[in-house]
Amino acid sequence: MNVTRHFSDTRTGEGRVRFLIRGGHVRLVAEGPGWQFESTHATLEDAATFLAVVPGLPQTLYEQALNDLERQTQLDGAA
Repeated sequence: MNVTRHFSDTRTGEGRVRFLIRGGHVRLVAEGPGWQFESTHATLEDAATFLAVVPGLPQTLYEQALNDLERQTQLDGAA
């Protein structure tokens, strides 16, 4: 059974960025006031790299999302 795992979920006053894992793929979902974006990638690294070019994504949300993703990756590796 394919279950979607919320790997990382960042929320700020400027919007939200989620990295979702399902069936060996990573779905990047980003949204904020007046904008929304979704894409699918082969790896977390690919999705994180692509996050840099998401239209409308504020710099502070981008930085926080990468920090949260890095922290979750470290926690996941320690488990």
